[in-house]
Amino acid sequence: MAVINDELFGKLEYKNNFWRGKTTIRMFDLEKDIPLSVDAHENADFSNVQREAFIKFNQDMKNIIHEAEKQVYNYYIENYEEYREMLGNKLEANKLAPKVDSISDLKRIVKPVELIVRRVRKNGKRRLGLLCDVSWDIDNGMGIKIEDEIIEEMGYQDIVL
Repeated sequence: MAVINDELFGKLEYKNNFWRGKTTIRMFDLEKDIPLSVDAHENADFSNVQREAFIKFNQDMKNIIHEAEKQVYNYYIENYEEYREMLGNKLEANKLAPKVDSISDLKRIVKPVELIVRRVRKNGKRRLGLLCDVSWDIDNGMGIKIEDEIIEEMGYQDIVL
């Protein structure tokens, strides 16, 4: 198993086609250490675009995460009643898909669990994926696709995998 200490990404270990390490993220007013996965071959051929994506994300994390929080909140407000209906049992619905009144209320039900630095594609965009566990959909979770520091899409985790 290969292990490197990259000057930008820190200590990384190669597992399952990704270089894996740790990073810190602040979301819903909580600071959390989460896994960092950098999409690259075993020879650690990280591109300049990947490095730039990670640098720019860290430099502007507050604004990017703030926008992500707003979009997660809007998505949840639009859909939570449907989730509650699917759960059926009111006690379970109150626990897994509660009514929320503010973005900060989401910290109980949305947890960031991994940041992925994706490989560059032909379009040259800086691509990141933020994976979150969510109480209302433990099987699919939530993925937040970030391209060139803009939240491009939110949905099931597979949009960023």
